[in-house]
Amino acid sequence: MEPFQAVDEATQKREKAKARAIRQSAWWKNQVGRGRCYYCHAAIHPSELTMDHKTPIVRGGLSTRNNLVACCKACNSEKHYQTLSEWIAQRQAEDRPLACAKDLLY
Repeated sequence: MEPFQAVDEATQKREKAKARAIRQSAWWKNQVGRGRCYYCHAAIHPSELTMDHKTPIVRGGLSTRNNLVACCKACNSEKHYQTLSEWIAQRQAEDRPLACAKDLLY
């Protein structure tokens, strides 16, 4: 992964606050209520799902519905600060494709 320039601290703080507010919304509760990881499609108890930014805040991602997904802790930890496209490419190079890659690419 190439180095990246992180967004400023004030922007990160603002986007994290927006994400916290979204966690209380009916939309987010519906997302986790499905009980499925966006990335690996594993069935996960809703209380075990985490919020992830497909494009991380530090990489310029925003806390918006189209950038937020419910995912398992394992996927969230492994993805770390990668964008979704970077992570998909990495996993495919390792011959470990993500279930969501089929949905996004085909």
